[in-house]
Amino acid sequence: MKQLLLLFIALVLCQSAAAREQASKAHKKDVLQCAAFSPYVGKLSPDYGAPPSRELIDQLLDKLVQETPFRCIMTYGVMNGLDYTFAAAEARQLKVIAIIWLDDDIAVNSRSITGGVEVAKAFPKTIIKLSCGSEVRTRHDYAFDNEITRCIETLRNAGVPQPITTIDIWWEWCNRVSPCHPTNFGAQVDWIGINVFPWWENKHSGLFPCTPAKKAADFHIARLEDIRRTYPGKELVLTEFGWPNGPEGGTEINKLGKQHCGIAGKKNQMLVVKSTFKKLSEKGWDGVVFEAFSENWKPTEEGGFGNFWGICKGEPPYTCTPF
Repeated sequence: MKQLLLLFIALVLCQSAAAREQASKAHKKDVLQCAAFSPYVGKLSPDYGAPPSRELIDQLLDKLVQETPFRCIMTYGVMNGLDYTFAAAEARQLKVIAIIWLDDDIAVNSRSITGGVEVAKAFPKTIIKLSCGSEVRTRHDYAFDNEITRCIETLRNAGVPQPITTIDIWWEWCNRVSPCHPTNFGAQVDWIGINVFPWWENKHSGLFPCTPAKKAADFHIARLEDIRRTYPGKELVLTEFGWPNGPEGGTEINKLGKQHCGIAGKKNQMLVVKSTFKKLSEKGWDGVVFEAFSENWKPTEEGGFGNFWGICKGEPPYTCTPF
């Protein structure tokens, strides 16, 4: 009788433990692994000329779905034909983090914000997050803070269902000081979108010693931890990270230590992408790799490495690196 009682108790405990484990899995946050998507491939440029066609957007998204594991994208605007991206994404059951592009033209910003409201309401199941601008402070200092606030307030007054942020580099979210201090946007946003690029830190910042590819994932997590401590309770998303896949063997000189570091190449790119997504998943944080398709217009902005960030090539047939 005693043995039967012990067996019964053991069975109940096992079932209880199994139930707790199942409940834990059911409530565990699904971590998103996304790719930054811009269809300005080939000879296309966002600064002039014809916008990307619907056929091209369809072709690129099909390629992304067929050759990569990504089922989530981040987009960079809602005008000049880019609004079609949301219908195309919905047709392929892709989730979207949508950036409402803001710059130094107030009238254009107004049209962009209006377009953002329209697509947010039209695609509430596909567009899961919104951002009022990307790196506005990085590009324009504090000159257009009011435009970011205007965008946030307009979205809220319109009653869009998606959570809202403004995306910028980690240094801006730290209010340009170390250790981090909160910015005035912390109280305005629902989540915090942070861009982190140790490749560019090596060249420009002078704050850290050389960060090679094998240490890039740890660098990403360290910057996110800085932001987490500064904005307790806010959801964090690593909205851009990556590593150039070429020119193969190319390097930059670290500003702090004056040594060559950060070697470009396909192998290092995959190392950074896979190791970063792994560490993000362990933390329960979403991430967006920059970028889906390389963009040939980028060198005018970012030098010789600018058109080598894509997981997929920016020329037909738009082949993607296998994961």
